[in-house]
Amino acid sequence: MRALFIHGPADLREQEIEVPEPAAGQVRVRLAYTGICGSDLHYFFHGRNGVYEIREPMIPGHEVSGTVDLDPSGALAPGTPVTVHPATFGPETPELEGLGRHLRPGGSYLGSASTDPHTHGGMVEMMLVRTDQIRVLPHELPLRTAALAEPLAVALHAAAIAGDLSGASVLVSGAGPIGLLTLAAARDAGAASITVSDVLPGPLERARALGADATIAVSQEEVPSDAFDVVFECAAAPASISTAIAAVRRAGIVVQVGILPDERIAVNLGPMVNKEVQYRGTFRFDDEITAAVDLLRRTPALAEVVTHVVDASEAARAFDLARDSAVSGKVLVALWPEDAPA
Repeated sequence: MRALFIHGPADLREQEIEVPEPAAGQVRVRLAYTGICGSDLHYFFHGRNGVYEIREPMIPGHEVSGTVDLDPSGALAPGTPVTVHPATFGPETPELEGLGRHLRPGGSYLGSASTDPHTHGGMVEMMLVRTDQIRVLPHELPLRTAALAEPLAVALHAAAIAGDLSGASVLVSGAGPIGLLTLAAARDAGAASITVSDVLPGPLERARALGADATIAVSQEEVPSDAFDVVFECAAAPASISTAIAAVRRAGIVVQVGILPDERIAVNLGPMVNKEVQYRGTFRFDDEITAAVDLLRRTPALAEVVTHVVDASEAARAFDLARDSAVSGKVLVALWPEDAPA
């Protein structure tokens, strides 16, 4: 079967590998779509994501959808549509009890160089996953849309970190795919008004199409200070963090959703002190992918977050597209569509 391996910066190769055989407690999934995430972009263009460097050829991707190919237990029939929870969690840690399995050290994630050997991801025809990683999809949810379940789970977890959003005035800073999905998560959590800011017109158009109450083009307009109950910082830029802290009201909450580099950055923390702002980090998710599948089912408009679907034979072009946020939202790689289910 075919797979896409990153060998180093901008070095993506299609290779033939053996079809894996599932053991007890495993399911073989035939993959249809894999989304390109920010971490995938870093691995492809730089050969590393933060401190994790590709040391051996690695299959990227953790935002997947497909169908069951083989379940040795017989519980899942071939052709059952599914998405996959991409995490393997580390052992229980007493001091983290009740805070979510995703915070335990020692886990792994599909398409990640954080482990040795690396954990291969979803840009492959078929893959093995544990039975507990499977989430069966509603029949009315297309596989194309279901590939959004993982990033939407990230957004739902960020909304949970913010706390009760009922009636809240919210700013989402950054209208990339995660920002757009955070808009949806905040709306579903009961936010009264949601403003979305970005430097580019294309992402702001997509935010308006998804129901943003207002948008701010930060290259032309000022983000108002002390104006929002909660700010979700999804741009992961130092200037955007400073703006988020200024934009939130006194005793408000800033949730850092965008993944920041592991390095010193210049941020104005003065307003955080004199306004008693709460600055909260958020990392992946525990089991919000189950709720994400349901929200995708209930909100067909979220399918519009996907702007491009590119055949696996042109996967390098898909990475170029995904890097250009002026023209693309979420970019999916269709995994050899002549074989994949619709």
